[in-house]
Amino acid sequence: MLHITLFQPEIPQNTGNIGRMCALTRSRLHLIHPLGFEVTDRNLKRAGMDYWFSLDVHHHADWKAFLASPVAPKRLWLFTTKTTQSYWDVRYEDGDGLVFGNEGAGAPEWLHDEIGAAQRVTIPHANPDLRSLNLSTAAGIACYEALRQVGLPGK
Repeated sequence: MLHITLFQPEIPQNTGNIGRMCALTRSRLHLIHPLGFEVTDRNLKRAGMDYWFSLDVHHHADWKAFLASPVAPKRLWLFTTKTTQSYWDVRYEDGDGLVFGNEGAGAPEWLHDEIGAAQRVTIPHANPDLRSLNLSTAAGIACYEALRQVGLPGK
């Protein structure tokens, strides 16, 4: 099983899109609080997330609670613009967790330090004048590359 971890996401539509992808790929979604929104039916419907109740989603009060959880990933990969190691150059394994910072600030420096330089990856892009992809786009790209390597559950 693949784990998608969102560190303090701010935009319900992005989280809804990622949740839908997780439901379709049978990936586990971890939401690290605080969130920038409330998980309500109204917000989920606006995000087009009618699949939310089919989703394996886990809420964690903070990063420490996430790491201590019995359902936490075995190994973590931080997707960030603050590295040169491409996500294409990594060998993903079943049980890995793909970690994404929030839309406004990304992942804080302490999280970069905790995960470590060897476990940080970036999605390359051709325009150096632009910072990064949208969170849900990045999560989709990352999820499907990892699943290409480890296989889609149930297949």
